[in-house]
Amino acid sequence: MEERRAPRIKNEEEVTITVVSGGENLPEEEINGNHIKDISVCGAKIQTNILLPVNTLLELDFTSNGAHQQIKILGKVQWNKVINENESYEFGVEFYPSKEMDKLYYYISRQLKSNNPEFIKK
Repeated sequence: MEERRAPRIKNEEEVTITVVSGGENLPEEEINGNHIKDISVCGAKIQTNILLPVNTLLELDFTSNGAHQQIKILGKVQWNKVINENESYEFGVEFYPSKEMDKLYYYISRQLKSNNPEFIKK
């Protein structure tokens, strides 16, 4: 079994991605229609329709359903995976510490405290 640095929750939220830096030919406008899932205070998995290279710096913006708070957080792409060529991709992002971390901690701890197995990723 894979060892995690922090507990993850299975919630899936819509997320807007803005590329901060990371290479040529990347979109400069916000990328909509993405989903953030398997969220922890360290990072998350993102499902999107654009392949983003490893080490791309991103700003992620989502509203937590459980806490009804908008969370904007910086992260860096650590891995990427083609799900369906030219259509669907996944990537793992590691979050950078920021003032938004308090909101993220609150969101995750609230889901974990609910002890609802549909939210908790083992």
